[in-house]
Amino acid sequence: MKVKTLGRKVNLKQNFITSVEKRMSKFDRFFDDDAECQVTVTVENNRQTVEVMVKSQGFLYRAERTESDMESAFGEAADLIGRQIVKNKGRLGSRIKRTDGDFFEEFGFESEPIDAEYRIVREKTFKVKPMTVEEAVLQMNMLSHSFFVFLNADTDSVCVVYRRKDDDYGLIIPEL
Repeated sequence: MKVKTLGRKVNLKQNFITSVEKRMSKFDRFFDDDAECQVTVTVENNRQTVEVMVKSQGFLYRAERTESDMESAFGEAADLIGRQIVKNKGRLGSRIKRTDGDFFEEFGFESEPIDAEYRIVREKTFKVKPMTVEEAVLQMNMLSHSFFVFLNADTDSVCVVYRRKDDDYGLIIPEL
């Protein structure tokens, strides 16, 4: 796995970068060589936020933690990535490498029982009409939804607008 570290508003020390590479290399047994990991450290006031993203074969694992020091924030984020892998390893099937149980015990994780099926409790169909992003945001707000699927009139692709936690809006554009 290729590991990249990025510091925003901070210069990362070499010993932190080395410890990140060492810790993330333990996940190599799950991913192929083409997997990419990006660790981003952002410093704001007394808070240090570490975001860990692992991309492999179209899947994305993401964890973010904020602490007073970056080492503990990174440790918690890496643990969360490990738990995500453990929880979803059965569902991902052949997209993730098979491993023995030693890895999970090494980090103190227990394998959870795997639900082979997702339970769909409702299906909804609707007509997707062409509209601009601004119209989609307006429609989403009028419906009091947190997201809205629409056909983007500018790009002629199906997109999603959504309300973020900071009350701003996001736009998801599919890439084929």
